Amino acid sequence: MPALRQLTGSIGAEVDGINLTDDLDQQSIDWISTALVENKVLFFRGQKLDRQSQIKFGNRFGELEHHPFAPHLSFFNSAEIDPEIIVLESKPGNRSQGADMWHSDVTWRKEPSLGSILRCINAPEAGGDTMWANMEKAYELLDDKTKQQIEGLKAEHDWDGFRQGLRAGGVDEGVIKELLQEFPLVTHPVVRTHPVSGRRCIYVNRIFTKRIIGMEPGESEALLEKLFQQSSIPEVQVRFRWQPGSVAFWDNRSTQHYAVGDYDDHRLMERVTIAGDKPH
Repeated sequence: MPALRQLTGSIGAEVDGINLTDDLDQQSIDWISTALVENKVLFFRGQKLDRQSQIKFGNRFGELEHHPFAPHLSFFNSAEIDPEIIVLESKPGNRSQGADMWHSDVTWRKEPSLGSILRCINAPEAGGDTMWANMEKAYELLDDKTKQQIEGLKAEHDWDGFRQGLRAGGVDEGVIKELLQEFPLVTHPVVRTHPVSGRRCIYVNRIFTKRIIGMEPGESEALLEKLFQQSSIPEVQVRFRWQPGSVAFWDNRSTQHYAVGDYDDHRLMERVTIAGDKPH
């Protein structure tokens, strides 16, 4: 079986001895799935994945999402690509924005993603790292009073940032209205239970979580800010230096991530995302 090397005391491991382009047997897929739940994010170096092999590998873990606001969609008049692929590209003087805040992906969906597989095609000479936070450990580190306070609470999640981007890109308001009907505001537990491990984690994030249901605005904002800050504790974090051929596979149910924007160079990544279940 592959070898696993943990990178910190709480999150992240590099995997050696596996070629992701191989036709992996089910035992190998099960091993990766178990390692993912336990380590939260797995890193693979020196991989030769292309789009089709990345899609094939992702499909071994479940159905792949089509992101409704990805820039390859026709209403942006961009070149068509495989709908499972999200291209994340930054060029000198035009660094992509939006991921340089701690967040879990697509929590505005009724059933947010299980996880994502991101491969590096081109990386800056320096900078452009990605960080992940173990939100189970972040929950454990909360004081007992706060744990009691958030027990049973729910929070509202919204994709308002994408709406602003759509409007800035000239997308018709009628299209945006239809998207709002398809993807209305949703509520999820403030503390989620992992469907595999049964462990609990903080499940609010700075980009998509807007308010805690049933609280006054000021009270909600103060509590959310306290919970948001838990991802910033160094003891729950891992930081990964990208190289061409590097691949990261993270569990979106128990982590948050942050794309560090300390570069002005060409960075090209492609991602597939595995559909998940309703948080409980």
